[in-house]
Parts: sequence; C-alpha cells; structure tokens
Amino acid sequence: MGVTSLERQGECPGPHNWSWTDTPGRLCLVRRAPRIEAPARTPASRGPGAKDRAGCPAMTTAWYRPTWDLALDPLVSCKLCLGEYPLEQMTTLAQCRCTFCTLCLKQYVELLIKEGLETAISCPDAACPKQGRLQESEIECMVAAEIMQRYKKLQFEREVLLDPCRTWCPTSTCQAVCQLQERGLQTPQLVQCKACHTEFCSACKASWHPGQGCPEAVPVTFLPGETSSAAFRPEEDDAPIKRCPKCKVYIERDEGCAQMMCKSCKHAFCWYCLESLDDDFLLIHYDKGPCRDKLGHSRASVIWHRTQVVGIFAGFGLLLLVASPFLLLATPFVLCCKCKCSKGDDDPLPT
Repeated sequence: MGVTSLERQGECPGPHNWSWTDTPGRLCLVRRAPRIEAPARTPASRGPGAKDRAGCPAMTTAWYRPTWDLALDPLVSCKLCLGEYPLEQMTTLAQCRCTFCTLCLKQYVELLIKEGLETAISCPDAACPKQGRLQESEIECMVAAEIMQRYKKLQFEREVLLDPCRTWCPTSTCQAVCQLQERGLQTPQLVQCKACHTEFCSACKASWHPGQGCPEAVPVTFLPGETSSAAFRPEEDDAPIKRCPKCKVYIERDEGCAQMMCKSCKHAFCWYCLESLDDDFLLIHYDKGPCRDKLGHSRASVIWHRTQVVGIFAGFGLLLLVASPFLLLATPFVLCCKCKCSKGDDDPLPT
C-alpha cells in the first residue's frame, strides 16, 4: 500500500481523529486526541471547595479534564480519611506543609468552630513534626461567612479572657468589655461599664463594696438594679448562669445533667455546689450530701456508667497481668541489645 499520511478524519464515530501513518515496514492506524477547551468557570460548576470572596483563590478541580489526562496524575493520600485524591483536590497548610483533602479539612475546621473547642486551630495530624496551625486566611477561604464570623467572635472572647486589663461586664443583659486600670491590677478596683453604667468589683464581679473584702463565694451574675446580696443568695443553686470555679468564665446551663465541664480550662465540676469532679470518675459525689440524686440521670444509667468505668480499668489491669511474663522475658534481650549498641559506639574506628 503506497499510502503516506492518508488522513481519514471524521470517518470514525467519537470525539477522536484517526489517521493512517506509513512507517518503515508497516502501516499504522494512529488515534489523535483532540484539544478540549474547558467551559467558562461559573459558581455552579466549581468544585466543592471554591469560594467567591475577594482574596481567596478558588480551588482548582479536575471536572473538565479528559479522563486519560487524569490517569497520569499522581494520587496523594489524605491522613484523615486515608483516601487517595489528585493534587487538585488537596490542600497544603502553609505553616507545616501537611497535606489533606479539602473536604476533610473543611469538615474538621467547621466542627472545631461550631463546637467552640479551639480558637487556634492546629494541624489535624497528631504527629505533625512542626505542630502547625491554620492561618486565618486559610480558614476564611475554607468556611462560610457565618462560621468565620463565629470564629472571630471566639478569638475576641479568648483575647479578653487572657488580657488582665480587660474584663466582661457581669450584667447578664450586657455583653460589653470593660477596661481596667493598669496600676492596680493586683488589688480590687472599681469598674464602671460604659454601656449599662453598672459599677462592680474587678476581682469578684459583684457590686462595688468599698472598704469590704470580696466574699468567698463565687458570684453568679446579677441583673440591672440588683445588688450583690441578691446575687449571692444561697438558695439559688440552680441559677442558669454561673462562673467556672477555676478560670471564672461565665457558663450558661440550659438543660442536661449537673456534671459540667468548662470549655475554656476543661475543669469538671458540679453545677449546684461548684465542687470539683476531676477525680470523681464514678460520680460518687451525687450519692451523698446536698447534691444527692441531683445528677439528672436515672439510677440505672449511673450504674451502667460505673460498670463501664470499672470494666475499662479491669481490662487494662488484666492486659497488664497477661503481658507481664512476656515483658520480663523481653527485658534481658533489650538490655543486651542496648549494651552491644553502646559498646559498638565506644569502639575506636580502625585506621
């Protein structure tokens, strides 16, 4: 066949072009892939991680790339879901250079912000060598506007909590931040809220008491016009708002049991008497005293909880008991290996 470069385009169905090519010794049928142009990117055609806000680069996706081109891309493993995805669907953190799939990282950030667990969101990898943190620009490009607004609010609350020169107004209907005088931070001082004009003590947050010491009881909160005596009434042990006995952060309890845990300092305490429950794994506190039977759970659920705790400790003890003979047998071998390694390091090198 004396055909050279006989073009037969358009005769075969499909999006490809076919051509005959005369090579030395044989005649080959070659398929030529056409050049595909991606349609204009619209908000509806973007990937799941794309954003339209200014300053946030849209996530590049592979929706319009040919399948034979995608097969050549290397796949990257996500440390969260253990799935493998092309590089276009991954996000690399700027601080620690750890890489995760965009969907998993977005869900991780949204969960922490909605639960209010952290204000400085760390790298999801527990074994991250640099212990990196997500920058605010990365978070803003990843979550919705209302979630980002909540994140900034949590950041501001954390800053006020850690700033010794600022404090929150103790009035329950006021959310203003009051400024303290730097020259008297170690002693109680008069603070006047500029929003509701409430005067209170900077140490105990009760009404200003000149010439008197702060009461030992931790104040709950008080409404406008109330005095400190109304705020310290002992019969109001079921008040809806109280302060953490450890970090003094205000906590509101709508419903649930009486075992509380502060989100700020992770301190566990009883809502009624504010006694610490950090070491009370079996909740013995609610079996006696003024808080007896006030936990908020049925007796059967408390017994089941205690059974689970005892079972966990018993399981660890049994595992340690079974593994102890193997540990005793393996100890001499480990020591011998360490001695040999140290002896080999001390030997001089041959010259």
